[in-house]
Amino acid sequence: MEILILKPVEEFMDALDSKTIAKIHHNIDLLKSFTYKLPPPYCKKISKNLYELRIRGNLEVRIFYTFKNQDIRLFHAYIKKTNKIPVRILETVRRKLKGLDI
Repeated sequence: MEILILKPVEEFMDALDSKTIAKIHHNIDLLKSFTYKLPPPYCKKISKNLYELRIRGNLEVRIFYTFKNQDIRLFHAYIKKTNKIPVRILETVRRKLKGLDI
């Protein structure tokens, strides 16, 4: 499986510090190795075909991804500030997921 980091996630990552970026790349490597079998606390299934990659550290980063064909598409990211995913972010993620034609 190939990992596709879509432009919004790339731009999000460009604004982060190097330590956080290194943690993100480590988790992406784990995702590439384990795919569907990546265990918690590294990921969480949100709904059918929607997953959350969880990066812990000084900044709690969440990256939403999905599986399509033989690819893993990372398509939205944000810095976690609350225990639950904010409704506004979840709506944005679901809209983007539909736009990916999954």
